[in-house]
Amino acid sequence: MASIKDVAAEAGVSVATVSRALNGHPSVSAAARARVLAAVETLGYRPNAVARSLRTDQTRTLGLVISDVMNPYFTELARSVEEEARALGYSVIIGNADERPDLQDHHVTTLLDRRIDGLLVSPTDGGSPRMLDAARAGTPMVFVDRWIPGVDVPVVRSDGRAAVRDLVAHLHGLGHRRLAIIAGPAATTTGRERVDAFREALGAYGLPLPDAYIGQGDFQAESGRRVTEGFLDLPEPPEVVFAADNLMALGALDAVRARGLRVPEDIALAAFDDIRWFVHTDPPITAVAQPTGDLGRAAVRALVDRIAGRAGESVTLPARLVVRRSCGEAATPHDPTPRDPAPQDPSPSPVRRSTP
Repeated sequence: MASIKDVAAEAGVSVATVSRALNGHPSVSAAARARVLAAVETLGYRPNAVARSLRTDQTRTLGLVISDVMNPYFTELARSVEEEARALGYSVIIGNADERPDLQDHHVTTLLDRRIDGLLVSPTDGGSPRMLDAARAGTPMVFVDRWIPGVDVPVVRSDGRAAVRDLVAHLHGLGHRRLAIIAGPAATTTGRERVDAFREALGAYGLPLPDAYIGQGDFQAESGRRVTEGFLDLPEPPEVVFAADNLMALGALDAVRARGLRVPEDIALAAFDDIRWFVHTDPPITAVAQPTGDLGRAAVRALVDRIAGRAGESVTLPARLVVRRSCGEAATPHDPTPRDPAPQDPSPSPVRRSTP
């Protein structure tokens, strides 16, 4: 394996010049840097990351602790984080909290022990002691998707309120009046926010949200199945089930099919957090889509700013409604996906539902 001395000899410069060239020092001339890079390529030299971190007090590594790696939303988020970090010269180590505060603390401790330069976290269950301690101690940190009120950390998230209003307007236009929600954990900001947005949107049309139409889920498919079974057992079941995340929506779909019922003929289904799979369900599912890739990229840039000693700005991006056919919409030749945003016709579909 080639050493830094081999690179210096090949390029005809000193070892110090090689080191400065590889670290982007401005004192190295363009010609010398070009020779060094050519020698690195020829010899296949790879700098020792551990030794470099001891010299610079940086590892060029970021930590990402996500709530659930099995959730396609977080999988896509992790991918965009890794891509943006790589473009900026960083590697990423990922920890899966599995919606458990104790696992979140385990990953935070492990990542800090590995001397990461900064930490991206989607807090689970309102946070965890080790993570809160790290944030208050000044560890470069950014919250992504979820956040903890009162903790002075930049937040990169989407705002789904307008998209939820669009969804309720869409459902109302289709004739639906009895709308229920499978809520996420009340301990999470996203869990609370989506229920509040849904209730407010219903209120604009004078529609109630009775307690019987609020089912408590946990962002997992099994809870979506369980809550939907409860809705279907009501004396007056809802006409629409709105799942506050994609996995709960898939669980709801399983529950409906297990009863021998059909979507949307017997009950309509909509979801928060669009995923690519939704175009392949029968029918394709109407959903609120978050700008997941943009969120991941913005979170990395905010964290790199924090690492560099800059403030790092919070970023809020709008979500949007993607209309498909799971709520009684008329069939169209092309169902848009999150990466294929076809414009939506704001006029209501002629399909109507009975009202109480």
